[in-house]
Amino acid sequence: MQEDIRWIQRLSNFKRAFNLLSSSLEITSPSEVERAGIIQFYEMSFELSWKTLKDYLQMQGFDIASPRQAIKQAFQAGIIDDGHEWIQALTDRNLTVHTYDEQKALEVEKAIRNIYYPLIDKLLIRLSCEAQL
Repeated sequence: MQEDIRWIQRLSNFKRAFNLLSSSLEITSPSEVERAGIIQFYEMSFELSWKTLKDYLQMQGFDIASPRQAIKQAFQAGIIDDGHEWIQALTDRNLTVHTYDEQKALEVEKAIRNIYYPLIDKLLIRLSCEAQL
């Protein structure tokens, strides 16, 4: 029962972070500082996406200890269908958390807009539908 409540609570935080990311992506030509904000909101959204997945999967009886494990199990369970892109999103998230390089920031911003944002959005929609059950 606690797991049921935990994943729903985490989903609420995930939605708030995702809404911040969504708002930041409305900036079509961001400055360096704005780009850093976009990347930070992405990092928060990604972190909450995998943790929400972890809680959801644990509620279903899976033992999950890492983001990579959550992604792999979610792919195997059919919750996500873009496993390779999720792993790349994890790789980029890990890179942006630990280093800053302007060229890489431009590349990650483009990936956030074109690949990662839609992935996270799709997961959020899926889990929001599950929460309504």
